[in-house]
Amino acid sequence: MKFADSFRAARWVRLVNLLLQAVLFLTLFGGLNYVALNHAWRFDLTASRRHSLSAETKSYLERLAQPVRIVVTLTDDGDNSEAALAFRDISGLLREYTYATRNHPQGGIRVDYLDVYQRRRDAEALGIEQPNVVVVIAGDHRRTLTLGEFYRTKNRRREAFQGEAVLTAAILDVSNPEKKKIYFLAGHGEMSPDDVDGARGLSQLRDELRQRNFDLAGLDLALTRKVPDDAALLIVASPQSRYQPFEEELLRNYLTTRAGRVILLLDPMHAHGLDNLLFDWGVIVYDNVIHDTSHDYLTDSGELILRHFAPHPITQNLINNKLPVLVGPARVVSDDLGRASDDGLSVKKLIATGDTAWGETSYRLRIPPAYTPGQDLKGQLGVLVVSERVKPANLELSVRGGRLAVFGTADLITNNRLINVGNLNLFLATVNWCVDRDTQSNIPARPIEKFQLALSQEELVRLRLGLLVVVPGVVALLGLLVYWTRRN
Repeated sequence: MKFADSFRAARWVRLVNLLLQAVLFLTLFGGLNYVALNHAWRFDLTASRRHSLSAETKSYLERLAQPVRIVVTLTDDGDNSEAALAFRDISGLLREYTYATRNHPQGGIRVDYLDVYQRRRDAEALGIEQPNVVVVIAGDHRRTLTLGEFYRTKNRRREAFQGEAVLTAAILDVSNPEKKKIYFLAGHGEMSPDDVDGARGLSQLRDELRQRNFDLAGLDLALTRKVPDDAALLIVASPQSRYQPFEEELLRNYLTTRAGRVILLLDPMHAHGLDNLLFDWGVIVYDNVIHDTSHDYLTDSGELILRHFAPHPITQNLINNKLPVLVGPARVVSDDLGRASDDGLSVKKLIATGDTAWGETSYRLRIPPAYTPGQDLKGQLGVLVVSERVKPANLELSVRGGRLAVFGTADLITNNRLINVGNLNLFLATVNWCVDRDTQSNIPARPIEKFQLALSQEELVRLRLGLLVVVPGVVALLGLLVYWTRRN
């Protein structure tokens, strides 16, 4: 009887011991998870810090005023295509954004992955139709980022991943309660962003600007007699008649006293009435038409091919990737070399034709056109000039000043021309420069690390033999040696 009681007691002791071990294990597991969740330490040991956000980005994320949703329509198809590689880069970066804002009081950043083909209903509800884009949404504001914006390229090859700078700028844009507003001037036959015509419509440009979180509106200075206070940028696209002196004065005051931003696209053969304004900003627009007979700078259908770019934030991507710009009829735009050197302006010719081009002055009389020495301009003729007031005259302090970009043609932004990658890239870069989007952050791009192993056929055979024969043979020999040692 005592033996049975002793056996029963030992069994209960063993059961209690097992239960205590289970409780201790669960307690330890739960404690480790609590510590890992609330007191985690992460270390990025990569050379380019590719798994860390910069201090600047973290400071922006801490001050988010509202939750941000990021919808990614990229898919990881498992191959080495550009889209698949971009998915790995972007998804890894987005994990850092969600981790950095996981405890944000405003809700932080939420990331969703959406296949626009398999989940058509969800895509339509969000108003997303394009694959391979990243859409950043905050409230009613959104901005669409394409794959090309995430990479800095050179010779059309990806050189660096600038996803953090691009995403941070997009988050700041959409989380800002006010969109930057662009006004297209009207009343003089200008091109309209609501026109779908191929030759003079700007509907494609309108869609591109709206995807980048710009608000667009029309403006007739003859009716309003003022430039609205919320104007971030004014665009004058191909006026067909002259602006009145009071309209020119309104534009001058906007540029000078309000540090405004204006883009002028002035087609040839049409008077614009803005000569005094251009003179004040160190820009000369000639009344001529550019012609070229060289096949290096002329397409089969007669468009000018522009390949000469001066280094500038507007043209840097064109230079890096050797992207040409295609335009139809254009006039010569130049910086005023006779202006005073201390006028506080920085004027630069950014895009020029080839050496064989000339500006035909007698374009109304001469058919076919021919160069006239002493009358027509010849050489690398300017098509885009930018002017920036870096500081007011006689003032030592550097303050924010107005910016003016003058194109000698409006043809480059029409629906027919905007299909060309160089044209779209050029104009969007000009808009970003005008509204200061090019200086929003100083987050460096991360170099793309590439590792390539080049082996000859003989080296591949030796590697195959080593992996399939030598390594297993060594393991088998060691096994036999251990077996023989134990037996003896």
